[in-house]
Amino acid sequence: MWHFISEHISQATGQLFICEHARVAQGGDSHACYIIHDHQHRFFVKTRPYDDTQQLSHEAEGLTELGGTQCVLTPSVICHGVTQDESPEMEYLVLSYVKFITPSQDAYQRLGEQLANLHLYNGYSSYGWPHDNYIGLSIQRNGRKSDWAAFFAECRIGSMLERLAEQGHYIVNIDNFVDDTKQYFSHHQPHPSLLHGDLWHGNVGFCHRGPVVFDPAIYVGDSESDLAMAELFGGFPVDFFHAYAEVKPISHHYAERKLFYQLYHILNHGLLFGGHYLAQAKDIINTIRS
Repeated sequence: MWHFISEHISQATGQLFICEHARVAQGGDSHACYIIHDHQHRFFVKTRPYDDTQQLSHEAEGLTELGGTQCVLTPSVICHGVTQDESPEMEYLVLSYVKFITPSQDAYQRLGEQLANLHLYNGYSSYGWPHDNYIGLSIQRNGRKSDWAAFFAECRIGSMLERLAEQGHYIVNIDNFVDDTKQYFSHHQPHPSLLHGDLWHGNVGFCHRGPVVFDPAIYVGDSESDLAMAELFGGFPVDFFHAYAEVKPISHHYAERKLFYQLYHILNHGLLFGGHYLAQAKDIINTIRS
């Protein structure tokens, strides 16, 4: 595997690379992570047994799209593909190596400013994404829609509720709640912003160049969705939100809408992990309906 990947790295960089050492690094649940190097170069590599989901290909696309805006810093995609003449075949993603450091006092302020600039970036005219991708281990339904209410209600909330129902978890009447969601957002047509899509503190690091975001689940949607996720699972410091608002003011209606946006992520965690996330999803739905 390392010989094949080394050859691809050499082709992609135009410099000979021969993996001399590979050590296991911390990573996600769906793949293995390594730091590989020779006497001069170092790379971060993700691998997983190949299947038709091509999850690492979607991750490469997301990182490339985010980095291409020049609004946020991401690890650079060196190359990705599938090993050949191997058993089993492995999907791999090679990224630039980033040495993470303890964040400076203003690091989260810089992240807030950068995220706001990403959300203000004018490169998209409709919501969604041309094809499905992944949020964690879950398929993220996409497609393109010109109406935000329809996209969010159907492709985010409805899609998650349907898959939970397939697992035997009937949290709410799906058709009724999707209709309610669509009606709630019927007059909300936000600027189509490129979203990280899974912006919690575990998907952010800091290096000497500043904040770095990774493991995206990109699509085009309401910027408030990223902010809502940034409040979950430990959240970001208040300085992050203040700095964001200095660049892109936050609507006073955000406090209401964020419940719907957070529900999407709680439903996804319910799909993946069950347990208290299902109860939390029901609590959010009851709060929305109260």
